[in-house]
Amino acid sequence: MRHNKTIRAVAYIPLVSWLLFTLVLFGYTFLASFSTTREIFTNRLLQSGFHFSNYTNLFELENIGRYFLNSVIYTSAACFGIVAVAAPAAYILGRVTFRGKRLIDTMFISALSIPGLLISIPLFSLFVMLKLTGSILTLVLIYIFTNVPFGVFLLTGFFSSIPKELEESAAIDGCGPIKAFIRIIMPIAQPGILTLTIFNFMSVWNDYFFALIFANNEKTHTLALALQSIVNGYANTGNYAGIFAASMIVFLPTFILYLFVSGKIVSGITIGSVKG
Repeated sequence: MRHNKTIRAVAYIPLVSWLLFTLVLFGYTFLASFSTTREIFTNRLLQSGFHFSNYTNLFELENIGRYFLNSVIYTSAACFGIVAVAAPAAYILGRVTFRGKRLIDTMFISALSIPGLLISIPLFSLFVMLKLTGSILTLVLIYIFTNVPFGVFLLTGFFSSIPKELEESAAIDGCGPIKAFIRIIMPIAQPGILTLTIFNFMSVWNDYFFALIFANNEKTHTLALALQSIVNGYANTGNYAGIFAASMIVFLPTFILYLFVSGKIVSGITIGSVKG
């Protein structure tokens, strides 16, 4: 018994070390965002009190509020679109047997291995041909197209684990396949849909590569692009306190979201891993 406790204690050492390291980094960044640049370099954070001007300057001088709103629009629209496309496809692949099903499954799984760098030029050429460049819709469509394969892969496991007797009972009561999918299957699959939405939120919110290519004017810039511009500008002027504040604005939404729904992510993945 004592031997097992010793092994367990030793096993927790890497986890606790990583947790402490992360907390120290987050704590330092948070405190530095309210300090002055001089206090950061002299390692005397908050010596002169909290400087909220580091944040207000970003909204008043750098117009970061508009980029924040752009990222909210991109992320919300993309998350909704991904679920709207991936859920019906995953439902068919998870619950209906038809010729070519294995091939389609393989194609979706293979699509997960395609790097964004490889498809960026063909996508850009396609959107130039369609005259859709330079708009918010362009980046939303890119996020939906590139994240649907993962959505189908994740949700297929959830739909496969739902008993088919539910649909059979619904059919007896006169409920058609589409109505059964909307009223019965989708509510049951909420843990999987929530898990997918959270993963997509973090992916889209923090994206830099596609935003750099397709959000090619200031009106469509995302928060990640704004952060890069702010970092470059403030580094030249020596305003490192402003850099820490901008980093916190980008980081906090995903951190808060994950803080509240981390348990649902774990339970959602566990449910999806079980197939009937």
